[in-house]
Amino acid sequence: MRLVLSALLIAIMLAMLDNMIIGTAMPTIVGELGGVEHLSWVVTAYTLATAASTPIWGKVGDLYGRKGAFLTSIVIFLLGSALSGVAQDMGQLIGFRALQGLGAGGLMVGVMAIIGDLIPPRERGRYQGMIAATMAIAMIGGPSVGGFITDHWGWRWTFYINIPLGGIALAMVTAVLHLPKRERRTSGIDYLGAGLLTVGITAIVLLTTWGGTEYDWGSAMIIGLGAVGVAALVAFLYAEWRAERDGTVEPVVPLHIFRNRNFSLMSLIGFVLGFVMFGAMLYLPLFQQAVQGASATNSGVLLLPMLLAFMGISLVAGRYTTRTGRYRAFPIVGGALMVVGMVLLAQMDTGTSRLTSGIYMALFGAGMGFLMQITMLVAQNSVEMKDMGVASSTTTLFRTMGSSFGVAVMGALFTSRVQDEMAARGAGAGSGSVQDSAQLTADAMAALPAPAREAYQYAVSSGTQAAFLLGAVVAVAAFVAALFVREVPLRGSAPKPDAGAPTGAAEAAGKRPTAPVAS
Repeated sequence: MRLVLSALLIAIMLAMLDNMIIGTAMPTIVGELGGVEHLSWVVTAYTLATAASTPIWGKVGDLYGRKGAFLTSIVIFLLGSALSGVAQDMGQLIGFRALQGLGAGGLMVGVMAIIGDLIPPRERGRYQGMIAATMAIAMIGGPSVGGFITDHWGWRWTFYINIPLGGIALAMVTAVLHLPKRERRTSGIDYLGAGLLTVGITAIVLLTTWGGTEYDWGSAMIIGLGAVGVAALVAFLYAEWRAERDGTVEPVVPLHIFRNRNFSLMSLIGFVLGFVMFGAMLYLPLFQQAVQGASATNSGVLLLPMLLAFMGISLVAGRYTTRTGRYRAFPIVGGALMVVGMVLLAQMDTGTSRLTSGIYMALFGAGMGFLMQITMLVAQNSVEMKDMGVASSTTTLFRTMGSSFGVAVMGALFTSRVQDEMAARGAGAGSGSVQDSAQLTADAMAALPAPAREAYQYAVSSGTQAAFLLGAVVAVAAFVAALFVREVPLRGSAPKPDAGAPTGAAEAAGKRPTAPVAS
């Protein structure tokens, strides 16, 4: 189990570190390959492929075997990494990044589903807390690792570094992972539904990525993407309903799982968590650099209060759940702390000290820690074992889509407020200059004339206040949803089995109940 867990943590680390590392290498990549006008696609292609493939990987694992699907995703990710490292122009890099993202979608889902197969829910909280800690470490160390590799080995090694790590995970999973075999007859996946879902996710992600940056929100392109996304998702729901009714093909996301109240609530909470968390992590460093005068490196270090609180609470909550089997209070407390944290962050201005902002971030991070892995645990406990992959992928997808919307909506509000404040203070900032000014370093800020610097700092402070206040309003939905969660007993919850009773290891071998949990 330790070897399997080590391999799974490496896989999570690969998926989480990738974008963190690449971000610091971007200027060097553009300097060598050119194509600065397509720079955003290096990230967008990866994000699109990951989001679109997530539900497909979950279903493939359920139908054709979790281990094979997971190994395939590792191979695809490593192939995309190797090809990205040898890219000769920006077009090639974008294409290979999409291939890499396709594998990354399977990494995230595969890890969660394998843990769901191997470990009873009562024991699962402890291991999922370790995964949350690994994610926090990746967020903390990713930018620094990327900078070190780029400076000393070259940007291509930001991709090559995945190969030995992924190779270790591949070998360990192949050798030591043994999952219970479940026979399941199927006439195949609902490929129409899979196609419609892919089109819908792609349109929505492009809308949230391009809206307010590449195109105006009211432009024909953005409106068209919204119409295509909505139409494709509505058609997808019909296709999945028909597939379940007729039974001729396996729906990619069986709609019956949403009849379980806890699963639906965890999906909603996961969406809100992604919305608020990624929006905050985008604009907190910007506030620290523009208003508090931190360097790019130090702004990452200054996020430590939030990430350490997130990591510590995740571990504590996981162990408490394992020991007691109780979890209902965690999403309630997490939702409340997230609301309070965002409200406090919205109070920060040009006079806020780093100590004060650190305390606010720690409260917000604690809220995330109570929610991150509990949402996955409760979602998995709410479905039958045969739907474990679908439950994992759907929960992950909702969080991913929430992050896309959060970055887009909070970004639009931030940009609008900065423009208004700069104009009101006579700085004459147009849309383009606002985008440029958002990238001002601490040194560049110091070189500005005092009136311009003060106007910009006030404008950024006002923009982050508006973005964080919106995040607080959205976070209320997670708190309200958490109030309606039922504490359904976790499967495999006997704290001390009697002699001869099945243990967690026996359950992991396929002997635990597979009946659906009452909704």
